[in-house]
Amino acid sequence: MIGVVGGGIAGLAAAHRLQEQGRAVRVFEANTDLGGLAATYETAGDPIEQFYHHLSKSEETIVEWIDELGLDSALEWRYGSDAYYVDGVVHPMDKPWEILAYPHLSIYDKFRLGMLVLDVDVRGGIPSFDTYERLEDFEDVPVKEFILDHTSRGCFERFFKPLLEAKFGDRWTDVSAAWLLGRVKFRGERDILKGELLGYLDGGFGRVIDALIESVGRENIVMGARVTDVGIDDGRVDSLTVETGQTQTHDVDSVVVATMPDVLEQLTGYECAIDFQGTVCSVISMEASLTDTYWLNIADEAPFGALIEHTNYVPPERYGGEHLLYAVKYVQDLEDDLWQQDDEGVEETWLSGIEDLFPEFDRETVNWIETARNPKTAPVYERGYLDMVVPYDLGEDVAAGVYYAGMASQAQYPERSLNGAIVAGERCADLIQESQ
Repeated sequence: MIGVVGGGIAGLAAAHRLQEQGRAVRVFEANTDLGGLAATYETAGDPIEQFYHHLSKSEETIVEWIDELGLDSALEWRYGSDAYYVDGVVHPMDKPWEILAYPHLSIYDKFRLGMLVLDVDVRGGIPSFDTYERLEDFEDVPVKEFILDHTSRGCFERFFKPLLEAKFGDRWTDVSAAWLLGRVKFRGERDILKGELLGYLDGGFGRVIDALIESVGRENIVMGARVTDVGIDDGRVDSLTVETGQTQTHDVDSVVVATMPDVLEQLTGYECAIDFQGTVCSVISMEASLTDTYWLNIADEAPFGALIEHTNYVPPERYGGEHLLYAVKYVQDLEDDLWQQDDEGVEETWLSGIEDLFPEFDRETVNWIETARNPKTAPVYERGYLDMVVPYDLGEDVAAGVYYAGMASQAQYPERSLNGAIVAGERCADLIQESQ
């Protein structure tokens, strides 16, 4: 039997692929819910993810799996709208004329920014089209140094810096230029007149979780089961110790650890040096739209880094007419005031912040607010990150038969995603098959 530690999408993907390869599998999930960061809330219509999700056209593996799981007819591609809130004004940033009209960048700034987005290096006046091909070449370059060298000071001060601060807080100075370039490459198909094409499942990404659970079989998934030890004998994994109210030992041929790296360390002693940041993310149900933008980056002083109005991307009719808005902040320190607040305090912080930015907002139009917190939702992609990723195959570092598919894997670079989780789970399953 192959043991899988963790019932998020990576663990379920590994189990699904292993079963396809004819292997007996059992998934052990410590919590009473499956799906990890893809868990959902109920609405008046379709469920909504606790943490915002969409797909980019560059995320090909999850699209293939959606097809394989029989959900291809539910995958919809829509254009998402982006805007920047600066000095009390929402500036759309999708179409060329909107970008040209943006008053906080000069024409030169916009030219340099546009060339970077198009992967063209124009330093020295001679365009180069292969400078940015290898992310590894920029792994040790500070992101500020890179932006100043490859765009302009105006781009850095008035465009990139607020985004970096919203994403990484005071850790932004540690971030690698490779992460920024990777994010540019990670983004998918963009229409010059319509914006970026993004994917979403009719009914939500919980349907992928449900399909994987059905494929793996609930009889092969144990919830409320905390793995406390990985047994190793003569250099090879041979058992898992599991607490389910009583202690059980399961013989295994291999194990896939599909968790955060701190769990991997507790179970095996393998130390991962990657730092993670947490997130406080709320879904706010409203009777009417706040803006006409899907993704609104906030450059002004505010308690959130972005406001993501999901129902400006997916029609509110899917949710019984509810207008759904994500308010989100990354947290680098769990002593952060927002993290320390209870849910009512977080709700008041969000609503007051929205009122400050949008004085016409009426909190009486709010139907409900649900808040999710996770202390480790995303890595800090600092310089040297690629040297710190956890290998899929930990045979040389821990013991033969131990594999890792969690968020510290190679698949979650340059940005963590559902696609990366499936890639990691699939890769571990394939490595187990290849080892036989």
